[in-house]
Amino acid sequence: MSHQTGIKANDTLKKFFSKATSDKSVRAIKVSIVDEELSLSGHEKHHKSWKDDFEKVVKQFILPEVPCYVLYRFDIKSDTKNYDWLLISWCPDIAPIRQKMLYASTKATLKQEFGSAKIKEELHGTSLIDVTLSGLEQSRLSQKAPAPLTIREEEIAELRKAEVGHSTSVSVDSRSQAVSGIKFPMSVAAVTALSIFVDSSEINYVQFYIDMTKESIELATSDNVSVSLLNDQVPKNDARYHLYMYQHKRNGIQTNSVFFIYSMPGYSCPIKVRMLYSSCKSPFIEELENLYKLKIHKKLEIDNDDVINEKYLLDELYPEKESDKPKFSKPKAPGRGVRRIIKSNE
Repeated sequence: MSHQTGIKANDTLKKFFSKATSDKSVRAIKVSIVDEELSLSGHEKHHKSWKDDFEKVVKQFILPEVPCYVLYRFDIKSDTKNYDWLLISWCPDIAPIRQKMLYASTKATLKQEFGSAKIKEELHGTSLIDVTLSGLEQSRLSQKAPAPLTIREEEIAELRKAEVGHSTSVSVDSRSQAVSGIKFPMSVAAVTALSIFVDSSEINYVQFYIDMTKESIELATSDNVSVSLLNDQVPKNDARYHLYMYQHKRNGIQTNSVFFIYSMPGYSCPIKVRMLYSSCKSPFIEELENLYKLKIHKKLEIDNDDVINEKYLLDELYPEKESDKPKFSKPKAPGRGVRRIIKSNE
């Protein structure tokens, strides 16, 4: 399994998990992302039954604008060793988009650190009513029974839930989002730059590279780059993925077009690098389009012979149509002029 952001539980949280999963006195655990780690933010002992404790315990952990996870223990055991737990993912609509992305992307990691087998139910909340006892009951009623999802499909569904102003339930249709190729996680820095690119006009260019040691997609650089300097950003000896927001006018209307550019300098790169970038490209584009809802207007593959300038981008966006090309009269074939009648003297 790959972790979407590379964020993992710190030692304090791991130790508490080890104790709490078999300790009946612990009713709930609050987990937050702090300094790029999953950290213990609080815990509460049980007082009465799980239903009697639910409203009071969960309410004290939930802050209106701050995402978090809450692991809540039921009173029954599915096996002879461990209690059943509910995982609450609190991601309010008004939270910053970067926080939404980080929490949605790190959920699979949290489950692995805690123990996925112990988590029998999940609840996703974007408003306070979602994380009440009635919200839990409503969630149970509305849930269907789709086929088991893979970790990849689960990450897709969870990230969709975290989109601004939306809350999407898991369905078997998530399976159609998987594509062939190698899926590498993005680093926190890469996710941060991507969220700024998607959500604001602070930057119009982001460049990514694959760290083969970490097996992750890392941030190379991000900036505001004029189209005249775009070609200078492309390394001549290394492969890269690029996102560029091209601002221009079309028929007097201001237009923003997003380019995904895959640059590969050719055979100067080892075959392993060429194969890896090629294999990671489709899953990475799928993540950008389906998870981050980034509309990509044009996907390009270039090498050192290509020069990325304004004319190149415009020609890709608005290719010349056959009807727009000048038409030339086809010359007549030799010896095929106007037919003449030749009279015979006979």
